[in-house]
Amino acid sequence: MRYAIVIESAGANYSAYVPDLPGCVATGATVEETGRSIREAIEFHLEGMRKDGTPIPPPSSRVDYVEVAA
Repeated sequence: MRYAIVIESAGANYSAYVPDLPGCVATGATVEETGRSIREAIEFHLEGMRKDGTPIPPPSSRVDYVEVAA
């Protein structure tokens, strides 16, 4: 599965979340570390859902960029 993630600056570090998996979050000192952490968090989150018998939501969020004059 391919889930969209959002990585945001949190001041001294970065945080990430998965719009299609509420509660699935991660942090890291760098964007790269945060990317690795959220991947691990997704795997752990899905494993927990499987063990609990909770249906795994299919990826449905879409990420895109829009350019505007600043």
